[in-house]
Amino acid sequence: MKKYYIKSNQPGSSTMKVYVTYGECQKNHAEWLGGYALDGCQAFMPSGEEGTPAALTCAACNCLRSFHKLEVHTEIEQNHGSPPQEGARA
Repeated sequence: MKKYYIKSNQPGSSTMKVYVTYGECQKNHAEWLGGYALDGCQAFMPSGEEGTPAALTCAACNCLRSFHKLEVHTEIEQNHGSPPQEGARA
């Protein structure tokens, strides 16, 4: 799973974290018969280390990663600036 961060350096601004995961396999194994059948693979599991060609093949169903459903997740965190220093006057 790769994570991508978009961060703002402005005090009091928010940080948005965006990452992607690959869910169930969508490959139609009965296309050549004119039908529709999925294999039931529920999540992509890479067959090798990240950065290798084997990482693009699912260890569970042996399909390419592109057949798995792409899911984009975003999280927004509010930055409240730096905490006040002890002994500082307002």
